[in-house]
Amino acid sequence: MFDAKIVRKDFPILERTAPGGNQLVWLDNASTTQKPRAVIDSLVQYYEQHNSNVHRGVYFLAEEATELYEGARTRIAQFIGADPTGLVFTKSTTEAINLVAYAWGLYTLQEGDEILVTEMEHHSDLIPWQLIAKKTGATLVKLPVTDDGFLAMDQLPSLLTDKTKLVCVTQMSNVLGTINPIREIADAAHAVGALVLVDGAQGVPHLVTNVAEMDADFLALSGHKMLGPTGSGGLWARPELLDAMEPFHGGGEMIREVWFDRATYNVVPYKFEAGTPNIGPSIALGAAADYLTNLGMENVRTHEIEIARYAIAEMQKIEGLTIHGPTDAEYRGGVVSFWVDEVHPHDLATILDTEGIAIRAGHHCAQPLMRRLGVPATARASFYVYNTTEEVDALVKAIDIAKQRFAGAWA
Repeated sequence: MFDAKIVRKDFPILERTAPGGNQLVWLDNASTTQKPRAVIDSLVQYYEQHNSNVHRGVYFLAEEATELYEGARTRIAQFIGADPTGLVFTKSTTEAINLVAYAWGLYTLQEGDEILVTEMEHHSDLIPWQLIAKKTGATLVKLPVTDDGFLAMDQLPSLLTDKTKLVCVTQMSNVLGTINPIREIADAAHAVGALVLVDGAQGVPHLVTNVAEMDADFLALSGHKMLGPTGSGGLWARPELLDAMEPFHGGGEMIREVWFDRATYNVVPYKFEAGTPNIGPSIALGAAADYLTNLGMENVRTHEIEIARYAIAEMQKIEGLTIHGPTDAEYRGGVVSFWVDEVHPHDLATILDTEGIAIRAGHHCAQPLMRRLGVPATARASFYVYNTTEEVDALVKAIDIAKQRFAGAWA
């Protein structure tokens, strides 16, 4: 078991003080995580020592850069229990899902087909399918969320039919923290011949993830949510699916031979990596995967359960505070969305900022879920490997300060 107080020493930014003089308390990890020195050093070292395009040059810098880039692919694939030939580098989860939508969905779906999407999906796993549905005549079907923040699994059998071609489900909700039963959903989907796309943006950084155990067909992930740089991420897919899919982008690197009127394409995953890739950040994402592997993802999960359990217990003591999602930390990640009576989330976040505490306020790119919850927005505190119970205490104290200020305003 690691000690978060020791882990946080690896993160230079956590030494900062906020403008008001308070120590920075970073509780917006569901949006983006801070970066350890090992990841920062990896990025700097690439640009200082190995900067070159990959796969193309025969000189030593190109060979070094290619070895680092492909080595990162292998280690990231291992991190999710996957074959590296199925891992396509992308700049984000959003791009990865759009890749599936336009390289698979646009050519596969047709009028009358159905795409089952859960009510807790991020817009990035909803909007691409709305666009593809318009182009193909397919229909979106909703898997609802229950009052206690779980998927309505009892409705799944009736929603899955021979018309269902794809099921889109988040591994872990960025609003509710709910950890979804991916294997159960995948088994049900495959029984009717549907494929399963897992949005792993929140889940991969926090949970032991193995695509074979999930029996997923597609898994999208974001680097910046797992201690890596922004602009890094990936799509894992079954190699046979990638091989059958059309290219997403056209250009250099993704081709094998080109004539004026036609072309043949490279093998996977390079078929989907047109042009000069985001080399440095992808290499640094490999360093982030190494860092988390060294911590041990079982330890990461144990820490998250403990801090979420502590945060929920302390926050529930605050009068007028409502927590959305499961209250049992065993069924959720370290994402706690909440509403405080008479204090709008944006006002709350502004007051917390004066105390040096960074949380997110808004709809969290999940407006359909906000409507289901009956709120315009929520405040959201999200925890990761470097957060401590002392920071939870600071959060609770700051919420009390905000309540007192607004109590005076309403008096």
